[in-house]
Amino acid sequence: MFFKAIHTRMKIVLLFIFLLFILIIGKVFYIQVFQYKKLNKYASSLWSRNLPIEANRGKIFDRNGVVLADNITTTSLVLIPNQIKDKDKTAELLANILNVSKEEMMKHVSKKTSIERVHPEGRRLSYEIADKINDLKLPGVYLVKESKREYPYDTVLSHTLGFVGIDNQGLSGLELMYDKYLTGSYGAIKYFSDAKGARLQLNEVYEKPQDGINMTLTINYEIQASLERELDNAVSKYNPDQALGIAMDPKTGEILAISSRPNFSPSNYSDYTIEEINRNLPIWATYEPGSTFKIITLATALEENLVDLEKEKFTDTGSIKVENARIKCWKHGGHGTQSFLEVVENSCNPGFVILGQRIGKDKLFDYIKKFGFGQKTGVDLNGEGSGILFNLDKVGPVELATTAFGQGVSVTPIQQITAVSAAINGGTLLKPYIVKSLNEPETNTIIKETTPTVVRKVISEDTSEKVRMALESVVSNGTGGNAFIEGYRVGGKTGTAQKVKDGRYMVGNYIVSFMGFLPADDPEIVVYIAIDNAKGVTQYGGTVAAPIARNVLLDAINALGIKKREGASEKEYKYGEKKYVEVPNVTGLSVKEAMTKLGSFKVEFSGTGEIISYQSPKAGEKIYEGETIRLMLTE
Repeated sequence: MFFKAIHTRMKIVLLFIFLLFILIIGKVFYIQVFQYKKLNKYASSLWSRNLPIEANRGKIFDRNGVVLADNITTTSLVLIPNQIKDKDKTAELLANILNVSKEEMMKHVSKKTSIERVHPEGRRLSYEIADKINDLKLPGVYLVKESKREYPYDTVLSHTLGFVGIDNQGLSGLELMYDKYLTGSYGAIKYFSDAKGARLQLNEVYEKPQDGINMTLTINYEIQASLERELDNAVSKYNPDQALGIAMDPKTGEILAISSRPNFSPSNYSDYTIEEINRNLPIWATYEPGSTFKIITLATALEENLVDLEKEKFTDTGSIKVENARIKCWKHGGHGTQSFLEVVENSCNPGFVILGQRIGKDKLFDYIKKFGFGQKTGVDLNGEGSGILFNLDKVGPVELATTAFGQGVSVTPIQQITAVSAAINGGTLLKPYIVKSLNEPETNTIIKETTPTVVRKVISEDTSEKVRMALESVVSNGTGGNAFIEGYRVGGKTGTAQKVKDGRYMVGNYIVSFMGFLPADDPEIVVYIAIDNAKGVTQYGGTVAAPIARNVLLDAINALGIKKREGASEKEYKYGEKKYVEVPNVTGLSVKEAMTKLGSFKVEFSGTGEIISYQSPKAGEKIYEGETIRLMLTE
């Protein structure tokens, strides 16, 4: 009986041992199979260390591949405190090189962390300073690669591009809006150390960083550079409070150029105020548009068949009375009897009051909203304004009259150029945009692409053609004459808007503007220029803004490969205005004979002899009287 009890207990013990053995095997199996990666990661973290390698931020290109935002490689200081044997000496040497106090550096070398990034004094070091640190060969002191944002053209497109912070994070503009695409993923150099942090003599592991996504804009750098130059010239010449410009493809809504003054340098953003950095005036500023808004009134009246531009007449006496208000024309005494086409050419306020009255407030404001005013355009830039329109129930006869010629409403430049694009492109309102595509950095494969977006049809093709014809006549025969370019059919409209402060119109303080496009029969580009409070000059859009727009359009002709057009209306020259004249053919003539024909031009000679073998410009070209003709001489 006794031996039987022992035998039973032995069986129980053996069974227990067997079950325990099975449990251990199961646990080992579970660890080896199911928890291997997790535990291996924990183990590796105890003896491996990562020196971070920053990825390159995605580049930003113009539509033709010009780099607008790039990266340069810099180095930054990283410490492994456990590997620093002489902390006092290390702190002193680094402090001297980085020009900081020894006490401040001691905080870094004594930090109870596995890796200490010396920030900000050790970030993005110059090659000279990096070489000095590297030459010290100090234990626990490492230099790691970092990528620094570079803007090759400095202030060009600054408000639109924005800028990045010290950690390469987007802080404004496109850099902020598309930060998740532009930012890459860190890589690392992985090394191994013991429990005390001492480096082990094992091979390092290199983990390659992943660069950010590249971005292609709709911007044409040649046109952008032209706009930037012209705004700089305007600031130098007129000392305005502000200046801005936009160029757009009216057929697609693509922004070809955009800029404003004051601007800033993204590489030195800390030198500027928040207002200077964040105010992207072409999409943010709101103001009364003045006479450029008459394009909308004109398009509405034509679409509703309320005016015949060539047959109907209007007599301008210099003012028109609406209820108790007298609305004046800019020309003292008025323009007399004129066709409504001449009303447009002369930018005659009383004539547009008549058009506004014919249209009526309900219809006019309906079209104003259809053209996109009173709401954001949806352009892919941050900080867009929406403008301000009258509440319809508060619009009386006077408000209707002033709205018809662009006073009393508040709009943004991006709204204006988008609306005018619809008026001249055949009548279709398009959503403006500036990001053309996002591209994979190594293969340039398109990841995301923007295509033209139709918002709505506003006016008919026939009405749009009439608008283009009228605006071409403004440049050939009216207030926009300073934008005329021989042979290229320019259309446009001037604007002079009185500024408002504290609810009252300011005296002698205007925003002068010009909206120009070409070719007038089939527009490929529309340019809007606005100059705020130009000084030392008579403040008219035709005097100040039109010549600026003309210069941008001239550069756009080359940038876009626009050819001369047939069928342009002849320009009517005013007294004292420079005239375009045709260059005569003097090739093969003697110097004396050539000079007789070229009496109204300046002449430059090259070569020797008495006979003209070559001339530039060629015969038949039209240039301004008094411009230079170059002649090549031969025996």
